[in-house]
Amino acid sequence: MAEAHSWSDLPLILLVGFCVDSDYAEIIVVRHGETVWNAEGRIQGNLDVELNDAGRQQAAALGDRLSKDPKISLVYSSDLSRAYETAQIIASRCGGLKVVTDPDLRERHKGVLQGLVYHEIPKLYPEAHQAFLSGDTSNDFPGAEESLDQHHQRCTSSLQQIGDKHKGERVVAVTHGGVIETLLRKGYPNGDFIGKVANTSIHIFHLYDDEKWTVKSLGDVSHLNQTDFL
Repeated sequence: MAEAHSWSDLPLILLVGFCVDSDYAEIIVVRHGETVWNAEGRIQGNLDVELNDAGRQQAAALGDRLSKDPKISLVYSSDLSRAYETAQIIASRCGGLKVVTDPDLRERHKGVLQGLVYHEIPKLYPEAHQAFLSGDTSNDFPGAEESLDQHHQRCTSSLQQIGDKHKGERVVAVTHGGVIETLLRKGYPNGDFIGKVANTSIHIFHLYDDEKWTVKSLGDVSHLNQTDFL
């Protein structure tokens, strides 16, 4: 299992001289900034909910952080507006990088659960609630467009394709909490990762040939330490 650490733990001299090995692509996977629905605890799924003001300020803090790290070549993003706006803010803060949208980085469709606050689910959709808690990755919520297994295949294939295109480079991928969770399951096949995927958290993956993945850092929100938006 790979040791997870943050670049903020590394001496500055190492960061200045740091470069990506040509054997892998370094992908900085980040969650979008906060939305009103995030703040309310409301399930978004793949509904298109915009950032709120706090989310935009989180994205700006993240962009400022990434602008001080070694050079980024390109920014990829889910095509949902909360991710795409986060990506645009990052790209602007990092010198006007290009943003490429990828629908396969979208959050999973959550069927009848979309738009609900979590505490409403057991009363309104008890069977869906049981499916939600069951851990059955082949099961769908009523009205959902894909199972967890299908979602995992879509998201990991998308990131692998990005990695294959960018060996020896560092790129950013802006996506969603559920997507990052399933990507971490690929990087940690034993499921040994802990914690909520926070808004604008940083997760660094090294992707090699033959679908070998290493997680170098996860859950880094140090850029929010000096703000009111942690």
